[in-house]
Amino acid sequence: MKSEVHPEYVLTSISCACGFSWETRSTKENLKVDVCSNCHPFFTGEQRIVDTAGRVERFNKRYSRS
Repeated sequence: MKSEVHPEYVLTSISCACGFSWETRSTKENLKVDVCSNCHPFFTGEQRIVDTAGRVERFNKRYSRS
């Protein structure tokens, strides 16, 4: 195996926007994610709409039936 070809893996703390965090190994030091398995609707069974900058309202206004 060639030396200095593979990236260096470090202990990483991954934190979600909901406050949940866990440790793993990665090539990056600290990672922040928006959605994790604790707050994702598929895993929780909840159905909610994550609205980013009014996109849902814009979609509803564009395709609403008059």
